[in-house]
Amino acid sequence: MTRPDRKRDIRQARARIESLREEIRYHNKRYYVLNDPVISDREFDRLMAELAELEARYPALITPDSPTQRVGGEPSKEFPTVVHAVPMLSLTNTYSGEEVEAFDARVRRALDLDRVAYVAELKIDGVAVSLRYEGGVLVQGSTRGDGTRGDDITPNLRTIKSIPLRLSTADSDLLDIEVRGEVYLSRAAFKELNEVRRKEGEPLFANPRNAAAGSLKLLDSRLVAQRQLEICTYGVGEASAARLTTHVDVLSALKDIGLRVGEHWERCDGPGEVLRYCEVWAERKGGLPYDIDGVVVKVDDLDSRRLLGSTTKSPRWAIAYKFPAEEAMTTIIDIVAQVGRTGIVTPVAVLEPVEVSGSTVSRATLHNIDEIKRKDIRVGDVVAIEKGGEVIPKVNRVIVERRTGKEQPFSMPGKCPSCKGRLVRHEGEVAVRCENVACPAQVRGRILHFASRNAMDIEGLGPALVDQLVEGGLAKDFSDLYRLKLEELSGLERMGEKSAGNLLREIERSKEGSFTRLLFAIGIRQVGLHAAGILAERFGSLDGLASATRGELEASEGIGPTIAGSIISFFGSPENRAVLAGLREAGVNPVQDTAPRRRPLAGKTFVITGTLEGYARDDARQRLVDLGARVTSSVSEKTDFLVVGANPGSKLKKARALGVQIIDEAEFRRLIGDR
Repeated sequence: MTRPDRKRDIRQARARIESLREEIRYHNKRYYVLNDPVISDREFDRLMAELAELEARYPALITPDSPTQRVGGEPSKEFPTVVHAVPMLSLTNTYSGEEVEAFDARVRRALDLDRVAYVAELKIDGVAVSLRYEGGVLVQGSTRGDGTRGDDITPNLRTIKSIPLRLSTADSDLLDIEVRGEVYLSRAAFKELNEVRRKEGEPLFANPRNAAAGSLKLLDSRLVAQRQLEICTYGVGEASAARLTTHVDVLSALKDIGLRVGEHWERCDGPGEVLRYCEVWAERKGGLPYDIDGVVVKVDDLDSRRLLGSTTKSPRWAIAYKFPAEEAMTTIIDIVAQVGRTGIVTPVAVLEPVEVSGSTVSRATLHNIDEIKRKDIRVGDVVAIEKGGEVIPKVNRVIVERRTGKEQPFSMPGKCPSCKGRLVRHEGEVAVRCENVACPAQVRGRILHFASRNAMDIEGLGPALVDQLVEGGLAKDFSDLYRLKLEELSGLERMGEKSAGNLLREIERSKEGSFTRLLFAIGIRQVGLHAAGILAERFGSLDGLASATRGELEASEGIGPTIAGSIISFFGSPENRAVLAGLREAGVNPVQDTAPRRRPLAGKTFVITGTLEGYARDDARQRLVDLGARVTSSVSEKTDFLVVGANPGSKLKKARALGVQIIDEAEFRRLIGDR
């Protein structure tokens, strides 16, 4: 074949490939988004087969957004971390009409309005994810994680057929967008998956949500492609479309660009209509092809949402109304006292195993002794079990009619079940506490929390090993981890010299962690990872935080009286100060520079496109944020700078059209002070 003939064939193949892709995307949308197919499965398969054959003949024409590229590639070794530009906050749960009305009253009072419109959506019981599109092409998908950081699971999400690899829109305002959604498994797919696992002798998944979460954690995306996962999108994190002024606009736009949204959402004028919607779907939920555990209620107006803002954990403009949980009957075999890492002793019911809401339950919290007395719960009672919020098992009520007279009342022990120290109950509190800071159960819990992924991230330090360290007297608190010796560790059960060396290197590496991680790791009550980030930014070091007044703490954004009180109480404890001194002696004392702060980019908005040679995307974003800049994913009139790397997307064209200042990596390096 002559060279001109070859070029002509390639041109013809490219044209046919593009035509096939467009046709397949159209039919995918009709089938997976609109639920209204216009061709048979056999006709669709014929189109896919032709496309695959052409791409096999001309591999240079394969693109990442081609419909043939959904099946994953080689297994990943790990999931990279993604920093969410807009935090993926959790929702506050409500369980009654009174709580919904109280939420409405708070919203109206904050907005100074007589009436507020809401959007009610079914709360699918799945896994929250973020999808980032650039130039209309899916470039990244991630889990919610801790709300600030999640796992990059792009290869796994690309296998889900209801997630378009390319958006079906030419609207420049919607080409660069971050979409939020819920990945789930239908009841039919869940049943089929468990049947396969049963035949292969593998453990069964407890419920569809667990199956979906487990599937997304698989390192081999080829296996994920077999799981029949689906998605329902419900919002955006970042987008530049100024015309989206209501949540109704957002849902309509998501559907228009080819994404699946819930088909049963409803705009409600006030709390009365919200509660009517909740009542209807509490009755009808069994007829759906997927599991729901409640209704999400959101303020419709987006400007009102911005005014309402968020706490460190939840938006003030949305709640989750949870349906009454499923009940199951079982017998209490025993009641035991369990010591947590903060010293609170909680009574726990040991149960005859029973299935509730799709999982087997053998233990249930009884909360405190007052709750036991109020419900008159006894060992030997037949009780109704439910999952609070369909997550945490609890005893709902005693079936008094089933009593035989052999049931035994329970009393809290006078001594700690772990250390045998005296238990105390302070006036005005329901909690019973062990105040021995050396209590093994508390030490164990604090060390495990300290080493956890979102804290100091010490890989290899699991429960069994921590038990050995505590029982052997090698770790009386988490600062002792930094004084462990190779010969001590290698002598422990299942810990040879190689494993011990690996663990010591992990412990040493953890010293390089940020102040935010350390602040979360030391376990101040009420201080989660998001609040830790706020405090780290405000006070810069443990010493700076320890010397802060209550007024200074409460003046920090998102830090209220409860968190402030916990911080003051924590640093007021001589035992806690001694543990922190041990960390400092071991060289664990990260400091965040706060005074004077050099924030030369304050007030400037940046967007990054393309691949930077010297920086990972998240690292570049963080460097800009540290210097005071705001980093978004979409170019708009408000963008000050576009940082351009190799192979930039459509953002470059849009920035030029809007007159945004464009800088390359060398200029970016100079701007942030890396010369």
